[in-house]
Parts: sequence; C-alpha cells; structure tokens
Amino acid sequence: MIANLLEQLSSAKLYDLSQAYYPGMPHYPTHPPFLYSLTKQHCDFVNPGGGSSAADAIAMGTHVGTHIDALCHFSCDGKLHGGTPAEGRQSWERGIEEHSIETVVPIVRRGILLDIAGYRGVDVLPVDFTITPECLHEAAVWQGVDTRAGDVVLLRTGWARYYAEAARYIAGVCGPGPELAGARWLSSHTPFAVGSDTVAFERVPSPSMEVHVHLLFEMGIHIIEVLNLEELARDRVYEFLFVGAPLKIRGGTGAPIRPFALAL
Repeated sequence: MIANLLEQLSSAKLYDLSQAYYPGMPHYPTHPPFLYSLTKQHCDFVNPGGGSSAADAIAMGTHVGTHIDALCHFSCDGKLHGGTPAEGRQSWERGIEEHSIETVVPIVRRGILLDIAGYRGVDVLPVDFTITPECLHEAAVWQGVDTRAGDVVLLRTGWARYYAEAARYIAGVCGPGPELAGARWLSSHTPFAVGSDTVAFERVPSPSMEVHVHLLFEMGIHIIEVLNLEELARDRVYEFLFVGAPLKIRGGTGAPIRPFALAL
C-alpha cells in the first residue's frame, strides 16, 4: 500500500502555495507584524569539539502571512458559529474556547483554482475589482472545472505579484475580491475552505467584513489568505490535491499554514 502511494506521488508535481515570512513583509494593519532576530550567532559559544549553533526568535500575529482563519475569528451579535455566546467562552490567556484553530485537522482535500485574473485576460485584477457570482461561474466554465462539497476553492487575483512591495500589496487596505453575493455563490457549493492571494480575501475596504461574517460565522467555511497561486496559474493547474496543516495553537483565532498542491 505505502509503496503504491509513494509511486503515485513520485509522478506528481508539487506547488508551494505559501509566501515567505520576513521583517517588513506585508501585513493587515490591525494585526501585529512579523518580527525576527537571531538570538545566538555562531561562535557565541563554541563546543569543545569546535562546533557551534545559531538560534533565533520570532513574534507575530496569527493572521499574518499565509494563514487560515478559525471559525471563531468572527462572531455576530455576540455569538460564535453555531450560536454559542462568545461571552464566557473567551479570555486573554486561553483565547477562544470554541471553534478555535487547534480543532482544524490537517487538510488533505481536493483543491480547485479559479483563476479570475486569467479568465479576465489580465496579469493582476484592478484594486477595486469585485468578483461576482457570474465571474466565478464563468471562470469555472472557462477552465472546465466544477466545485464539489468539501473542496478547497482558491481564487487568483494576481496580487501575489505585489507581495515583495508591502505598501503596494496592502494598498491602504484596498483590494479585489468577492462581496457578499460572490461569497454566497461560493458557500452554495459547500466548500471546506476558500482562499485567495490577497490580504483580506474579500473586496476591501469592507467596513462590516460581511464576507468573513457570512463564511466563518454563518456557514462554517474557513478562509485562507496571502496565498501564492502564480505557479498554479502559469501551468494551468486547476484541479489538485490540497495539503496543509495550521499550527496547533490552543484557543487561537487563526494560525500560519504551509499549504501545497500536488498535481498528478
């Protein structure tokens, strides 16, 4: 069994869907930035045999870089997904005690890329572009793919190309994405998760963040942000095996994830 699985996987092409972490990287302004420093350099301490080690430390928000939102990331009218009141289920030291990120098991699911920028014939969608239900449907037809229950559905806007330029990527918290109608089109296909290459997934600015409320709170669908989908789009890989696992942070509202796609 293992030999057969390894033989199948050996012919698959692997695509890294994550972005790098580094000081100065783009981050949503309401979340803490990524901080990094060496804490021990080589030769600070030398072992008797001449060897030495280096070490480092990081500090960051859980919604920085390529990450996945737990269902407890958003509430509505004081209630979490499923109707549980947030009051009494949250604390500074324990986080959120329901639908937190440690409840998300490692993800191994069918993945679908909807290349909205490619369908529109552009490298990058305009900053104010709204991904409508019609756009989602037409892109799926153009690519010849369907969306099924339990999928991970990823939307490419092309904004990953701006990732190395933090100010341009954040763009004053403006960017393309679906509004509520587009989110409802996605949720009607009952995916496990949706994601995109932007910092906010939904079209921003969005004062009420209605897409996040709809997907996370109302529908129980996870959101993955800050993906790199350029190589998938370049090779026109629209269907693949999506694999990724968030850090197991007890009580966390989200966590970094290292996702990749396997295309056979």
